[in-house]
Amino acid sequence: MAISIKSEREIELMKEAGRILALTHEELKKAIKPGITTYEIDKLGEEVIRSYGCIPSFLNYNGYPASICVSVNEEVVHGIPSKTRFLKEGDIVSLDAGVIYEGYHSDAARTYGVGKISPENEHLIAVTKQSFFEAMKVAVPGNHIRDIGRAVEQYVLKFGYGIVEDLVGHGVGANLHEDPEIPNFETIKKGPKLKPGMTIAIEPMITAGDYEVDWLDDDWTVVTVDGSNAAHYENTILITEDKPIILSQAEGLEL
Repeated sequence: MAISIKSEREIELMKEAGRILALTHEELKKAIKPGITTYEIDKLGEEVIRSYGCIPSFLNYNGYPASICVSVNEEVVHGIPSKTRFLKEGDIVSLDAGVIYEGYHSDAARTYGVGKISPENEHLIAVTKQSFFEAMKVAVPGNHIRDIGRAVEQYVLKFGYGIVEDLVGHGVGANLHEDPEIPNFETIKKGPKLKPGMTIAIEPMITAGDYEVDWLDDDWTVVTVDGSNAAHYENTILITEDKPIILSQAEGLEL
């Protein structure tokens, strides 16, 4: 396993990639409303990313046909945007996006409600987001990858939710996916030790029901087997000598 420790220059490039990605998510958040198609969301995201002179990380990545992964309700991740998929009042939608700035990636995901959503969906989204911040508390030098997964698991299981195990977080940098893998559950092995200069994407994928997932016939869209809704929250972070820093954020914008 070759884990990349980033230089100061690389970190600065990733910070800018993350800033632009945060601005992109903010524009997408404003656009989420009943009646919009998932295709329109994707096109808006691509336009915003390219307006900053950047490249969408996901477009054509391993054959993925869009710039923004748009996953609705029981779709966990990697939903393919469609001109015929309209968001409806009460839906929840997860948007996963990446930006390449001068050769370096940032990766982040958010889940939003469409119009007025149920208290149950609001709670699922809130717990998923907070589980990321629980992981941040232990993302410090000397701890191991397992500590991140344990923090997510211990928080989420208190609410009876499922934690997707077939998909995990990852290192990120000059490549969208780098070592190490970052599970959202406690593993038997400790995994690599966290060191300053590591840049990783922590991304809890949480379900309202069972954790089991399946892939649709498009070979991309991941759905819950039991049809329960799912939420996704992700940021690219930097391990420092002290507390971790979220790179996929922009000044003045809510995470």
